[in-house]
Amino acid sequence: MELILKNVKKKDYPVLKSLAKSLGFEIEEKIDKPYNPEFVKEILEAAKEVRDGKGIKMTMEELDALWK
Repeated sequence: MELILKNVKKKDYPVLKSLAKSLGFEIEEKIDKPYNPEFVKEILEAAKEVRDGKGIKMTMEELDALWK
């Protein structure tokens, strides 16, 4: 049987971990990373390029034409 605990507070985690260990349960920690590191790197580089003036400006009509 599997038991999944979500949104455990940091202060409660050691207590739960100790209890599980004393009862002989297997503990599997899974820390979700919300974003792919490569994706984050690309976004940060693009933002830097815009700040450095390497971006282009487009009108709403030009943007609308891209979708068609």
